[in-house]
Amino acid sequence: MDTCRIKNLYNLDETIAKDLFEGAEYPWEVLPKISDFIMELGNTLSEEEYEKRGEDIWVAKSAKVAESAYIHGPAIIGKEAEVRHCAFIRGNALVGEGAVVGNSTELKNVVLFNKVQVPHYNYVGDSILGYKAHMGAGSITSNVKSDKKPVIVKAGTERLETGLKKFGAMIGDEVEVGCGSILNPGTVVGPRSSIYPLSSVREVVPADSIYKKRGEVAEKM
Repeated sequence: MDTCRIKNLYNLDETIAKDLFEGAEYPWEVLPKISDFIMELGNTLSEEEYEKRGEDIWVAKSAKVAESAYIHGPAIIGKEAEVRHCAFIRGNALVGEGAVVGNSTELKNVVLFNKVQVPHYNYVGDSILGYKAHMGAGSITSNVKSDKKPVIVKAGTERLETGLKKFGAMIGDEVEVGCGSILNPGTVVGPRSSIYPLSSVREVVPADSIYKKRGEVAEKM
């Protein structure tokens, strides 16, 4: 389960949420803490660089937010980020510097590291996306099991109990998720890996891999 550890998934220097991960071993441990962390961090942000919009929403002055986008707090939109037409940010969302939240994309209880792209019709809930991670058009994170039981992270015969009923995907730095893919509850994708379009993933994908389908994962050369 080494792939699943925070230190092996993320470069914490690429997010203003670095302190959120302090003391945690696995990234999903911080999901219940995102809301309080945003509230605490937001109140410390420079008024020269960020403006407070409405209740518990902080938007960098260099960010671009479409008039048709909806943002519910608590939320932080980082420097040079872009929130496009009809994006729907439901709260507990930290959007990193230079990140793109695209048309009709929905976010809820997430941390997007710097330069993340969720640009077209994506749903990302109860998830963490690493530096420069990119989700292709229509790809989503499914964050609740059909039986509503707590999510278990699975890697081969290994199992990790999370105790969480809501858990989407932990996506490492520079991961590419193909169009139309579904990342099922408990998915973890190691850094620099690629997911084939139209995939259904429900396991741990090692770093530097190409996920074609269950049982067919190739090492990147």
